[in-house]
Amino acid sequence: MTSGVIRDAGAPERTRVVSVGRPPWWVLAVALVVGSLVTADLLTRGWLERMDLQVSEVISDWNLQDSAAFPFLWVLTQLGGRVAILAVLAVLVGYLAWRRHTWLPLVRVLIALGLLTVVVYAIKNGTGRTAPGFPGSFFFHEDGASFPSGHVANAVLMWGVARWQAVEYGLPLRVQRAFWVLSIAGPVVTGLAMISLDYHWVTDAVVGACVGLLLLGVVHALDATVLSRWVRARAGRQTA
Repeated sequence: MTSGVIRDAGAPERTRVVSVGRPPWWVLAVALVVGSLVTADLLTRGWLERMDLQVSEVISDWNLQDSAAFPFLWVLTQLGGRVAILAVLAVLVGYLAWRRHTWLPLVRVLIALGLLTVVVYAIKNGTGRTAPGFPGSFFFHEDGASFPSGHVANAVLMWGVARWQAVEYGLPLRVQRAFWVLSIAGPVVTGLAMISLDYHWVTDAVVGACVGLLLLGVVHALDATVLSRWVRARAGRQTA
């Protein structure tokens, strides 16, 4: 095993019950195309903006923010909350550092978090879209920070990274399955909860998911081309 602060302690294939979840190239291509088309349609005030407004009108009539369902829905939004996910990831990478003597999962998490922060807030500040609570949907507004949904992007990327580490390092099968469920259901539940509370437009959630997928692909690519060479490991297995 390679000596040093960062070491690889990957798991053999037989201990994996799910894949590490690296998005295939065609999924990344679809995410890029969908995200670009949705953004272009919104910036030209196309039919997707009208759809957003119609959906928001229906949801605002439900008034779930002032209902007994609000606490439950708010908790569901935290499946994409940065604090909640980072708390879980802190336990995960801490355990791997302690038991497997590797800081590679922490490096992956930090890279993912840095990319997420830079990219999402660059788009938010660049488009300046107002949230549904604002009267109407407006772009390039000084108070606009709704597009894309950071919660959904965070859920896709960070739960994806968590699943990756759980599978890569051969954690108990129930843990692998749990993170697999979170990597899929987390973004969906987060998006639906944010939309139902009228915190985000539908297209905010869609583009947030696209951004999260693309960033997950970038982190995997960086790991394969840079980090894996740095620690003399690829995809969790020792190289010659």
